Amino acid sequence: MTIAITGASGHLGRLTAEALLERTSPSNVVLVTRTPDALADLAARGADVRHGDFEDPASLPAAFEGVERLLIISAMVFGSRVQQHRAAIDAAVAAGARLVAYTGIGNPSHSNPGVAARDHRETEEAILASGLDWTFLRNGIYSDHLLIGADAAVATGRLVTNSGDGRTAYVARADCAAAAAAVLTGDGHERKAYDITSDDALTSADVAALFTELSGKTVEPAYLTDEEWIAAMVEHAGLPGPLAKDLATFGLAARHGYLGAVSTAVQELTGRAPVPVRAVLEARRAELAPAG
Repeated sequence: MTIAITGASGHLGRLTAEALLERTSPSNVVLVTRTPDALADLAARGADVRHGDFEDPASLPAAFEGVERLLIISAMVFGSRVQQHRAAIDAAVAAGARLVAYTGIGNPSHSNPGVAARDHRETEEAILASGLDWTFLRNGIYSDHLLIGADAAVATGRLVTNSGDGRTAYVARADCAAAAAAVLTGDGHERKAYDITSDDALTSADVAALFTELSGKTVEPAYLTDEEWIAAMVEHAGLPGPLAKDLATFGLAARHGYLGAVSTAVQELTGRAPVPVRAVLEARRAELAPAG
């Protein structure tokens, strides 16, 4: 059985590739990437590394040739990735693939105010319309992302947030990779959707408490409105205004309960408990040191 991963040189893609190589023969593994040289080490282990680029749909049919199961790792750019995903789905159909797994988000419903919900919902709808078997891996927010700006929070003693007291069920990126590899190599996952999360959902106050514990510096949540948060990200973090507005919708989604659902899927799929948020942060404690 030939299994392919798109975006295989990205953070999640590489972790998934490595997890897949632990579960099946390298001769079964196809790694699709825009930058094949970045996966030279995995090619040396026997994986078939192929060039494929979502922005160049003509490159995808050859990249997917002979593939039976395909993992589409969602592209990065809000708003433009649905077209890219549709090109990958069409190429998978043309290549004769039987199953497409897709990494989306939890509860990508019409009512979800998060900017990412529409892209993931429309991609899932395209997969459903393709006639292929499918598995939806609805990943939580990566615990790893909590380290972005953590040094600033420790330095200032303030974790700036627009999430209010909303909870988020974070997940280690490595757990998402392990779950994906289990689905791709296992049976009985067709036409199922899995929420991939840790075993707890945290508020911003909980995250600030973890920063305090692990850094030794007191960090308190600083609650802002959406408008205040956007302004702070533009002024102090240097984000472009449109991107800051998009990212603010994650806090809005958390406040309205769209990010807090906890699942047991990691345990069920991989046979081990998910990595706690604290463990992810502790493993990279040095990044909690104040900048400068």
